[in-house]
Amino acid sequence: MRFLLLTPALPYPPHQGGALRNFGIMHMLAGMGFSLTLLSFHDSPVAPDASPLAALCESIITVPAPVRPMSARLRDLFFTQQPDLAGRLNHPAMADAIRHLLDQSSFDAVIFEGLEMAVYLPLVRVVQPNARLIYDAHNAEHRLQAAIAQVELSRLSRLPPAIYSSIQARRITRFEREICCAAHGVLAVSAEDADALRVFRTDQRVFVIPNGIFTDQYTAPSAHQLDLGDHALIFTGKMDYRPNVDAVQWFASAILPRIQACIPDVRLYIVGQKPHASLQALDDSHIAITGWVEQVQPFLHAGALYIAPLRMGSGTRLKLLEALASGIAVVATPTAAAGLSEEARCAMRLAADESAFADAVIDLLNNPSLRLDYAARGKEIVRKTYDWQALAPRLFQTFQELSLTQKSSASGS
Repeated sequence: MRFLLLTPALPYPPHQGGALRNFGIMHMLAGMGFSLTLLSFHDSPVAPDASPLAALCESIITVPAPVRPMSARLRDLFFTQQPDLAGRLNHPAMADAIRHLLDQSSFDAVIFEGLEMAVYLPLVRVVQPNARLIYDAHNAEHRLQAAIAQVELSRLSRLPPAIYSSIQARRITRFEREICCAAHGVLAVSAEDADALRVFRTDQRVFVIPNGIFTDQYTAPSAHQLDLGDHALIFTGKMDYRPNVDAVQWFASAILPRIQACIPDVRLYIVGQKPHASLQALDDSHIAITGWVEQVQPFLHAGALYIAPLRMGSGTRLKLLEALASGIAVVATPTAAAGLSEEARCAMRLAADESAFADAVIDLLNNPSLRLDYAARGKEIVRKTYDWQALAPRLFQTFQELSLTQKSSASGS
């Protein structure tokens, strides 16, 4: 069977959550014997044929990533009912590439990775009506926007962003409903997200395919060893992503000073690409902002503790799976740990407010044996439950239910 995958960026190298999931899904599909074609936005001079993607795909087609000016965003905000997310990657060059490809080739299924790429679902349905359309929801996006609005409302100075997020949440709800209704199958990364998306479908069928990782890539010792000191805290993520920016700002202002009072040499390492300009104002005597790094593993292996102080989000945090697989103890908010199994959540210290979070960090930094106990439990749980090899049977069963493990002549939903 022939599958077409539409992704917002090439899934390799997998330096952020979306790419990690997309590469894992592709790896599983190729392992099941499906023929894969990848169509993606891509700006890097590195040719995709030179990456491991080439071994997974029959064909890789790329389109330059669009640049969306602020004027276009403001126009959509004030003169349309379209959510900003739906316009981010909606570009004539990609639409033309899709039409050309579908005119030349037929596919049994087309998978839209994330809501930004699902904007092309109506086009695919018209051009190739016999293909099964699968929407892989990396987040329940309307829930994410509603959570962002709620956090922003807690501060009067953030009232304009809160109003903006509230508007976007309503618009995304409509758009997400349209996509879920139009797709033949919807995948969600957690039971919580599945429940949020299920109400959009008359058949209420949403399949849970959790996020996963290749655990072997995190358990092996790092080739490049780092010395970060005895009390290094690690946070990883794409650092222009709003929930990540909010997390480190909240931690730096409300939690880190409490920890410093007990452990003066504590140091936070913020590891991730595209640091937002607002982060440059953080106190650099106790905070290091690395920017892009080739691999996060050396930091995870060298840190004393991984922190995930997220206050907004949906889906599941791949950053937590990476940390647990690397053998570093984790302190996280319940929001950060949402979507993970109860067993995985029990392998972390969870804390909802700044006082409890600081206390958990201090306790673990002062108790190395307890840190090792949490780290060992988390490492084993991720290997057993969230390795892509462990998740492959679930994806295969889902595609069986969607009539996609043998030739299907079905059309329409």
